[in-house]
Amino acid sequence: TWKWVVGPMFLYLCERLVRFWRSQQKVVITKVVIHPFKTIELQMMKKGFKMEVGQYIFVKCPAVSKLEWHPFTLTSAPEEDYFSIHVRIVGDWTEGLFNACGCDKQEFQEAWKLPKIAVDGPFGTASEDVFSYETVMLVGAGIGVTPFASVLKSVWYKYCHDATNLKLKKIYFYWLCRDTHAFEWFADLLQSLEAQMQERNNAEFLSYNIYLTGWDETQATHFAVHHEEEKDVITGLKQKTLYGRPNWENEFKTIAEKHPGSRIGVFLCGPEALADTLNKQSINNSEADPRGVHFIFNKENF
Repeated sequence: TWKWVVGPMFLYLCERLVRFWRSQQKVVITKVVIHPFKTIELQMMKKGFKMEVGQYIFVKCPAVSKLEWHPFTLTSAPEEDYFSIHVRIVGDWTEGLFNACGCDKQEFQEAWKLPKIAVDGPFGTASEDVFSYETVMLVGAGIGVTPFASVLKSVWYKYCHDATNLKLKKIYFYWLCRDTHAFEWFADLLQSLEAQMQERNNAEFLSYNIYLTGWDETQATHFAVHHEEEKDVITGLKQKTLYGRPNWENEFKTIAEKHPGSRIGVFLCGPEALADTLNKQSINNSEADPRGVHFIFNKENF
């Protein structure tokens, strides 16, 4: 038995040593941005740090807890000279990080007063394969939109640099959110992309649908009065916010009709129930003929 145990244990110890060494490397917080509804953005730098879109890191703040490590999806793009995470304040540890960064104070916080941060990672996810397809469906639920912030930023940089070498030709983006709290910081990114694509006469490159799932008909009716305005009242985007949940069967059939004979990547960051629904739709709407349309499902749950 010991012969079978020693090998895996040795590899495990090596992996733990590498992670310990990596977590001891110096991390510098270059900027702390306070977004509405108690969401903060930490922009950091670390020597030798290399990332891909959609990856995540583990973060430890000794000023809050000497032992706790928490995973956060990277919201920056590989093309940027820093890496960032968005943290929603929803518990004791995140509240402690919020206070340690001086976000509870009105005055300007000096850089040397910011807490020390340990970072382990980055670690890979399914979202890394997004540039392997010509057509993709990106589905984010609530705070699960964070990996797609990295993807869309990277698309924007690649598109500005050299759009001809970009294999990805069409993005269908869906964001399901119970309330409007998370819209504030992410809508800015969508507005930038929207403006960039219009300037380059390729507004069809990105199709996005934002769904408010937690609103009743009375609230929706109030905003429906402004439906004819050029920009959406809630997000400030040209695409109007939708209410309720998507009809996934119709969405998949419509996309399949528009892209016959292609492989379409479906990427989800959301709950298990939504993953089951999208997986079933991906199977049901894929053709048996190898030359037909195929939906390839990829997920990461929270």
